[in-house]
Amino acid sequence: MSGLYRSTKTYDHNEGLSCCFRQWRATHSHCRLLHGYALAFHFVFAARDLDANNWCLDFGALKPVRAWLHEMFDHTVLVAEDDPEMEAFRQMAARNLVDLRILPAVGCEAIAHLAYHHVDAFAREQTGGRVWLESAEVREHAANSAIYQADR
Repeated sequence: MSGLYRSTKTYDHNEGLSCCFRQWRATHSHCRLLHGYALAFHFVFAARDLDANNWCLDFGALKPVRAWLHEMFDHTVLVAEDDPEMEAFRQMAARNLVDLRILPAVGCEAIAHLAYHHVDAFAREQTGGRVWLESAEVREHAANSAIYQADR
């Protein structure tokens, strides 16, 4: 009989990952404006076998993940690389008015996708491929979240 072990790690809203972004294509919505959230992240790791400590994943090894989350989402402005106002954002960054992150896309789903791929690569590297990321959830607040899970 084969099965999976799963473990989870959550970086909740109180982690201080306060960023803002806009979805410039949402012309019908106020989401086209800069708006911000204290994002929360929930990661589900999976493995077929446990390590020598009988762990799926050593939570202490996730310090670089936490550091990356803070680098990307702590008091930053996220802008899609095709935002038509990119020059204005670059000027604000040059004037030290924003800590700019230019991403392929923005929004809760896009951030879940970005986080999934970063954390999955980290987990696989740290464990020699024994552990992978099953899903990444990004929560804007108690009512809204998005989950990304790769096809397996």
